[in-house]
This record gives sequence, C-alpha cells and structure tokens, in this order.
Amino acid sequence: MKDFSRYMVPLGRLLFSIIFIHAAPHHFQSGTVGYAASKGVPFPDLLVPLTGLMILAGGVSILLGFRARIGALLIILFLVPTTLVMHAFWSVADPQAAMIQQIMFLKNLSMLGGALIIFHFGAGPYSMDEGAGR
Repeated sequence: MKDFSRYMVPLGRLLFSIIFIHAAPHHFQSGTVGYAASKGVPFPDLLVPLTGLMILAGGVSILLGFRARIGALLIILFLVPTTLVMHAFWSVADPQAAMIQQIMFLKNLSMLGGALIIFHFGAGPYSMDEGAGR
C-alpha cells in the first residue's frame, strides 16, 4: 500500500493544478477584465492578465513539481486578494447570487489550504523537485 500511496501526491498535484491552468487563458479576455473592473479591481487591464500569468506559472510549477513551493506561493498571492474582492458574498443583496459567491469563496479557501500545504511540504514524490533534492 505504501508504494501505491506515492502516486497519490502527483495525482493530487494534477487535480489541484487543473483549475489554475484551465482558468489562466480567461484572464486575457476582455470579459474577465471587465468583470474584475465591475468588482472594483484597480488597474484591471494590467492586474487581470498578470494574475493569469501567475496562476499559469503556479499551476504548471505544481503540476510538474518544479519549484513547487514558489508555484504555491504564486497561487497563494493570487487567491488571497481574489477571494476577498471577487467573492465578497456578504455584500451581495440577491440571496441566490450571494449563495453562489459564498460557494466560490469557500472553494477558494479550500484551494488556499491546498496551496499552503504544498508551500509547506513541497512537491513530494515523482516531482522534479524530488530529483533535485529540494
């Protein structure tokens, strides 16, 4: 069973990173920039594409296990302000919209927890970091 459990970590890295790698290209679309602007994000034309680069780099880093702690830090730096600004469910008047934003807020908290674990423990087995002794 111990040998099998070594595969759980790279599988976990894959599953964790998919959402960030998938979402990154959307940060270069005008609709995403416009939505961020409507939420009060300052300099959305600059910050939204920048966050797209951050989550792409962080997601790929975690997926490959290459400098995964730095990748996790990029994800953390993305998630904290994004969660508080974009999913402020407590300020949404419509109950259904507030519920959706609360779900998104809690999803982001969950992902923040995963990123903190990766930041602390590193990439684990079957990673480029493991081979480099990081």
